[in-house]
Amino acid sequence: MNRIFSGIQPTHAMHLGNYLGAVRNWVDLQGDFDCIYCVVDLHALTSAPDPAALRAQSRELAATLIAAGIDPKRSILFCQSQVAAHAELAWLFSCVTPMGWLKRMTQFKDKAGKKQDQALHGLFAYPVLMAADVLLYHATHVPVGEDQKQHLELMREIGGSFNHRFGTEFFPLPEPQILGSGTRIMSLRDGTKKMSKTDPSDMTRINMVDDADTIANKFRKARTDPEPLPSEPAGLEGRAEAANLVNIYASLNRHTPEEVLQSYGGSPFSVFKQALTDAAVAALAPIADRLNGLMQAPDEIEEVLKDGADRARAIADPILARTKDIMGLLPPKT
Repeated sequence: MNRIFSGIQPTHAMHLGNYLGAVRNWVDLQGDFDCIYCVVDLHALTSAPDPAALRAQSRELAATLIAAGIDPKRSILFCQSQVAAHAELAWLFSCVTPMGWLKRMTQFKDKAGKKQDQALHGLFAYPVLMAADVLLYHATHVPVGEDQKQHLELMREIGGSFNHRFGTEFFPLPEPQILGSGTRIMSLRDGTKKMSKTDPSDMTRINMVDDADTIANKFRKARTDPEPLPSEPAGLEGRAEAANLVNIYASLNRHTPEEVLQSYGGSPFSVFKQALTDAAVAALAPIADRLNGLMQAPDEIEEVLKDGADRARAIADPILARTKDIMGLLPPKT
């Protein structure tokens, strides 16, 4: 069976955009792939999180993934830092990765801005660790959205660079597993920006733990425009906020925007926002209930992560050992 690897940072609580844009797809993939899902806490260090908060958010994220449908018996779920081979392979890959490849990465440019000389090495080298995450397991596919294709291209370049330098085909070059259309969820206050965990305003996003009243209030106050919903998608052009709400409703119900507008075209936003609230509450309430239960059983979460890390190491350690052998490093003394 082909193998999927994907990860998510434990920075702040997971929101509806994470769920519809990635995690629900991860759940669906469990039937067709050998799936490895990771709480990438080493990547989270690039934002200098509070240590206690990072530990708590890592546990909460793992619990949220389980509540959302990731089955630890069918998939491997663990924290990145629990498998030391991730960091070690990242160093080995840094020795076959030209600086120029990293300098062209748009994520570094966006986050560092005009202060690139002051940015931490971890932020600059972030894509190398990301490549190590995936190639460490000889993953064949990586779930990606349109904004993540550059990272996948770099993973393939790094794997190809290693193979070329050492005259081997040891690392398979992963293919994109394109996520379903209509999954790019935008801010409730600005339809041109992605829904974000780090936006200062909580009103810009629907959190996975929001209750029905909070969800209703956020959608009621979501930015729209004075025109009613059109009956065809062409009528959404230039109406980013309206298009975003239609997209959210379509994604929640696994419909196309065309189908949504056939049902609600001509309706005022007050009517549509109530339907959108009902759909979001129906999707998120069972997840929130299960999450609350899991958070009352921290030992259960710890056991899931320990088991996942053990299973991950069973795959990763032989691949790392063979990588070091190919590069000419001596094996550990036994």
